[in-house]
Amino acid sequence: MSWCMRTTVRLHEPLLEEAKKYAAETGRTLTAVIEDALREKLARRKHTVKRSRVRLPTFPGGKLQPGVDLDDTSALLDLMERRDAPH
Repeated sequence: MSWCMRTTVRLHEPLLEEAKKYAAETGRTLTAVIEDALREKLARRKHTVKRSRVRLPTFPGGKLQPGVDLDDTSALLDLMERRDAPH
């Protein structure tokens, strides 16, 4: 026998409104929509593959070279292309 329990869940209002709208569109209750979403999320968790940790190489120095601005993608790409160009 399956027992249902009453509980309180706090949701952000936009998410709740979207869930209510989806429930109405699909002719289901809000409870059914939330239960299905939770079941789906929990089922996916069981099927995820454990991945090994990736180690990225690091180099001594720890500072950017003069003229490098990581917030300026275009300038960064130009700088990298200039360094890759054959001399």
